[in-house]
Amino acid sequence: MSLQDKNALVIIPNNQFCEEELFPVLEVLKAAELCVVVLSKTGAEAVGMNRKRFQPDGYIVDWDKQEGVFGKYHAVLFTGGRGASKSIWNDTIIPQILTDHYRAGRIVGALGAGMVALAKASLLMNDCAAAEDEKTREELENLGVSSVDQSLVVAERIVTAGGPGAARQFAETIVTLLSEE
Repeated sequence: MSLQDKNALVIIPNNQFCEEELFPVLEVLKAAELCVVVLSKTGAEAVGMNRKRFQPDGYIVDWDKQEGVFGKYHAVLFTGGRGASKSIWNDTIIPQILTDHYRAGRIVGALGAGMVALAKASLLMNDCAAAEDEKTREELENLGVSSVDQSLVVAERIVTAGGPGAARQFAETIVTLLSEE
């Protein structure tokens, strides 16, 4: 399945991103021939929780200035990791990006600790996938979001996945939703 005319924005933590979430997601999205842009708060080379390195394409603040992307992204996605609480959860531009895209009818989604970004943008009002780590579960509960005992939850255009074990299924779900548009 080719989605050459579609694009996806993937936002990762500056450091301590989860390799088991990011790399399978990128593999599936790129195999579907999506234009994929990966951004972080600093745009600098990120070091994952397992010490693997990854160079994002740029800064979150420049989300709308990426080469080859005109207008809105077809999907805005987040991966987690221990670094999400430091560089994603409290970023001030992320809720604006999310609500702007969601209101425009785009797909938004998050894996693991990245789900908190959706909650902070007031997009997770109902159930989300069960987060695998305690800190994320607590933060979601503090934001009034309950989780269900499922690794993947799809609610209209919002997709959540509990963590690394659901990364491939999460990305495949995004590809399926984009192909149905």
